[in-house]
Amino acid sequence: MEETLTTVKTENRKLKTENLRIYLTGVGGQGTLLASRLLGEAALSAGLDPLVSETHGMAQRGGVVVSTVVLGAKSPLISPGDADVVLGFEALEAFRALDRCHSRTLVIANTAAIAPYPVAIGQGKYPDVPEMMGLLAGEVGGLLAFDAGAQARQAGSPLAVNMVLLGALAVTDYLPFPAAGLLDLLRTRTNPKYLVANLRAFELGEAAAKDSRNWLRPLVH
Repeated sequence: MEETLTTVKTENRKLKTENLRIYLTGVGGQGTLLASRLLGEAALSAGLDPLVSETHGMAQRGGVVVSTVVLGAKSPLISPGDADVVLGFEALEAFRALDRCHSRTLVIANTAAIAPYPVAIGQGKYPDVPEMMGLLAGEVGGLLAFDAGAQARQAGSPLAVNMVLLGALAVTDYLPFPAAGLLDLLRTRTNPKYLVANLRAFELGEAAAKDSRNWLRPLVH
C-alpha cells in the first residue's frame, strides 16, 4: 500500500473554523482520488484549511482505494468512529467503512457491486447488498443509498460515479462551502472530453439526494 499525505497551504487566507471529516472509499478506477482532491480544492477556495490523505495500492487492478478530506484538524487521518461523512463508491467498501462511523455520520453509498478478487475467482461469496445497507442504516445518522453506477451511465460515462456522489453530497448541507465551488472546479480540473457527462452526473446525484426513496435512514439535523 502506498500512502500520500497532502497538506494544502493556506497563506494569506482567512481560515474558517468548521470541523469536518470526510472518508471516501472505493476500488481502483472509480475516481475516488479525484473526488477527494476536488473537495480539498473547493474547501481551500472557500477559505478553509483542508488536509487530504490518499491511500492506494493496486488501484489499476480494482484494489481498495481510500482517501480523506479533513477540515479543522492537524492530521488528515480519520480514526475509527471519527468520520462525519462517508462516501462509499462501492457497496461492500461502504459497508466496510462502518468502523469509521459514529451515530451521527452521514453515509452516501453506491449500491452497485464490484466483485473483489476472491469472489471473482470463485473463492468467496459477495454479501447481500440490501442486508449490508440495512445494517448500515441502523448504525449511522443518515444513509443515502442508490445505484450511482446506473446514474453515471445515464449521464454518458460509467466512470462518473465520483461526480454522482459529489452531487449527492453537495445538497445535504454538510459541506461548509457552496456546490457552485465544486462545479467551478469540475469545469476546470476534469478532462474536457468528459465535461458534459460529469456535469450531468453531478446533477443526477443532486436529484438522487432529493428523492426520499433513496434515504434508507433519513438524515436528521
